[in-house]
Amino acid sequence: MPSKKTDPEDLLPLTPAAFHVLLALADGELHGYAVMQEVAAHTDGRMKMGPGTLYGTIKRLMEAGLIEESDERPDAESDDERRRYYRLTGVGQRVVKAEAQRYADMAAVARGKRLIGKLTRAIQT
Repeated sequence: MPSKKTDPEDLLPLTPAAFHVLLALADGELHGYAVMQEVAAHTDGRMKMGPGTLYGTIKRLMEAGLIEESDERPDAESDDERRRYYRLTGVGQRVVKAEAQRYADMAAVARGKRLIGKLTRAIQT
């Protein structure tokens, strides 16, 4: 498991699946199916993660110490006890921020080459 002093840059670049899972968890804990829904929503359905990709990615992110399973559960009446909830670790938060910055830097280069405009599609909608 990475130590608290791990340089996030050492863990980059992330795979697209790993980046999307970390982005989905950036707002707080989610269970696996909710992560899949969040990824589909953030990509306007362009990226649909199947269970194999999702849970394989979650396993690798947990082994790397970027996410962890949460011990906290929502109200038992509104939750399925089989669900596992995941959250970012401190290292995971630093890594997803570093990867987002890496993407922002690449977008700035693309804007400079007039490959994309000033506003991205996500900001315009």
